[in-house]
Amino acid sequence: MDTTTTATVNLPGRLGDPEMTVATDPRADPRMVAALEPLGLAGRADPVPLTSESSLEDIRTLAALGEPGFEQLFDILFEALPPVEGVESRTEVISGVDGNDISLYIHRPTGSAGPHPGILHIHGGGMVILSAAGASYRRWRDELAALEVVVIGVEFRNAAGALGCHPFPAALNDCTSALEWMHAHRDDLGVSRLVVSGESGGGNLTLATTLKARREGRLDRIDGVYAQCPYISGAYASMPPELPSLHENDGYFIANDTMGYFVEAYDPGAANLTNPLAWPWHASVDDLVGMPPHVISVNELDPLRDEGLDYFRKLVAAGVSTYSRTVNGTCHAGDLLMPGAMPEVYAASARDLATFAHEL
Repeated sequence: MDTTTTATVNLPGRLGDPEMTVATDPRADPRMVAALEPLGLAGRADPVPLTSESSLEDIRTLAALGEPGFEQLFDILFEALPPVEGVESRTEVISGVDGNDISLYIHRPTGSAGPHPGILHIHGGGMVILSAAGASYRRWRDELAALEVVVIGVEFRNAAGALGCHPFPAALNDCTSALEWMHAHRDDLGVSRLVVSGESGGGNLTLATTLKARREGRLDRIDGVYAQCPYISGAYASMPPELPSLHENDGYFIANDTMGYFVEAYDPGAANLTNPLAWPWHASVDDLVGMPPHVISVNELDPLRDEGLDYFRKLVAAGVSTYSRTVNGTCHAGDLLMPGAMPEVYAASARDLATFAHEL
């Protein structure tokens, strides 16, 4: 007698229910939902008023119009926090490899010459918008500096917005220039070990800066790499089946259509769509052999989750010392954006990055 039964599989997120939102997803941290709802960000992300016929100029214009709204959002999320004590900061302006000026924001523990671990921090925004001078990034550098780390934020050129329009490889060149400066000034800065780290688009540039250093024989500059919620596939229009989180979490805080338009702004005409220096997900296992220790941190409810985890698996296959972490219940960069609503989650991510830098 055939006793085979068919099990019911409850697929997560929008794979199981196309109408699911971050507010109705049972996996979502309720503290995060409570923080997002008053801002109108707990439902499905609004469709972008662009089409496949939209020009590059249309995309750049929309990105520039949206940038102040993102900055205002971060100001709201961070404005009520008390200042971080025991931290001092200054700005250094250097010349990049393309002859442009690059502002570096240097944060360190007050009155301590070191040596301390150093973190070159690369901010998010899809390589298209936002600024290292923004409230959330200033706070992140202060929080890390309070954990006995010297942190330098890079004001790289964006592909649109106030710091645009500079497509690939402008941002990568600026991050490489900042890395070279920080490495050359380790003694002056009191930096013992140097970690490259960033989130979202900054996660892309973190991995791309490391890949570029390997190609050019400069891996000695980098002692460790810590990428958070990296935006690295460029595959937001095709949504390949090997990256199911693109379907599962589409529209949770960020959406594939917006990310796809940002791909065009960063890499017009998709000229570098499979170039790992533009989209590191396309790196092969061989490209990663000999890399310094890595951490890949992702968010459970992020469309980008699986591209980060896939990169982690390539690192493991390449024999790189690495670990990954998944911050459960959070949307894209949710562990970094809501310190008031989820202080334990925010502190845990800062602590993990600082501990990684200290223990290299």
